[in-house]
Formats: sequence, C-alpha cells, structure tokens
Amino acid sequence: MGGAALAGGARPEFRVFVAVSLDGLIARPDGRLDWLPGATPDSAPAPAGEDHGYAAFMAGVDTLLMGRETFGTVRDFPEWPYAGLRVVVLSRTLTAADLPPALRGAVQVMAGTPEQVAEELGHLGARAVYVDGGQTVQAFLRAGLIDELTVTVVPVLLGRGRPLFGPLGADLPLKLVSARVFSGSGFVQSTYRRRDGR
Repeated sequence: MGGAALAGGARPEFRVFVAVSLDGLIARPDGRLDWLPGATPDSAPAPAGEDHGYAAFMAGVDTLLMGRETFGTVRDFPEWPYAGLRVVVLSRTLTAADLPPALRGAVQVMAGTPEQVAEELGHLGARAVYVDGGQTVQAFLRAGLIDELTVTVVPVLLGRGRPLFGPLGADLPLKLVSARVFSGSGFVQSTYRRRDGR
C-alpha cells in the first residue's frame, strides 16, 4: 500500500470524519441520511449544542475532497456549508461548466487516481484534507493515503445500505488515539491513525 511522499513536494494529510450506523453503514441503499440526527430536514433533530466534534475537526482542515455523488447531495443545500474552504470534487465526467453558477468559483473538479489527486493537491498547497463520501474514502484507503480516521457510531441498525468500508489490497493496521462517548446522543466516537506514524 502507498502513503509515501509523492514527487513534487510533501503530500497533504488525508483525514476522514464520518458517522456510521451500528452495522457499519453510512447511508441507506438510495443514499438517504434520514437516520442521522440533524442530517436532513426530515431527520430527528441533532442534540442541542452538540456537534460531536465536527467544528473542531473542520477547523483543522483546509481542503474538502468529495466524490460526485456526495457533491450531488450537498450542492443544493439552501446555504453552501463550506465557504472559505477549498472544495474539490472527484469526477471523470463532471466539468466546471456543470457546476451551479454560484459554486463555480468555490468548487474545483479533479480526476485521476488517489495518488495523482494527492500530488495535485500538494502542488496547490493543501496540507490537511477532509475526505468525504463512501467510494472516495474506500479508494483512498486502498491507496494507503488515509492518515486519520474518525468514526462516530450512531446507535441505530439499518439492515441494508451503503457500507463505509470495502475490500483492501492488504491489512491496514491502525492505532486508537482517542475514544469518546456522547451520553446525550449515545454516539460513540473513535479516532485512529496509521500505525506507521504517517
């Protein structure tokens, strides 16, 4: 598996911050997130005053990297939630002309392997990248490029849906660096880093 510095300069650090159901799913089969408190207008409200560490996590990243499907979910939010952050959408078919006019200066489209994207982001000056979206996370895990993984388990069983994890080319040893229980919501959050110290 990869993960070494790439030609052209130091590669950014890649971090994941994701909520999963107790059975390891990140969305229903159709992509809906209505089971996640506060995720959609139809979902249960999030616990008042508790963001489960999201604001602190976002304060530590300078770039958001997401897949096209995840972008399709957030692009029509009434208010763009990532103002001031470099946002990159991975897609082989999407172009800048396909973006909503209001987002054409705020969103960049990239294509390529995880290694190629990591190198390009390094050239752009990215230092800490939030990787979002199931397929994107899986691709970067397979490439050995995820440095930090924060998983928040929501106490619900969905039975069917889209898993967070998929096949890997080899084991990916991790070390637990923190664990936290949110008593108000029942969420359990664990943060892991690569064992090789990257």
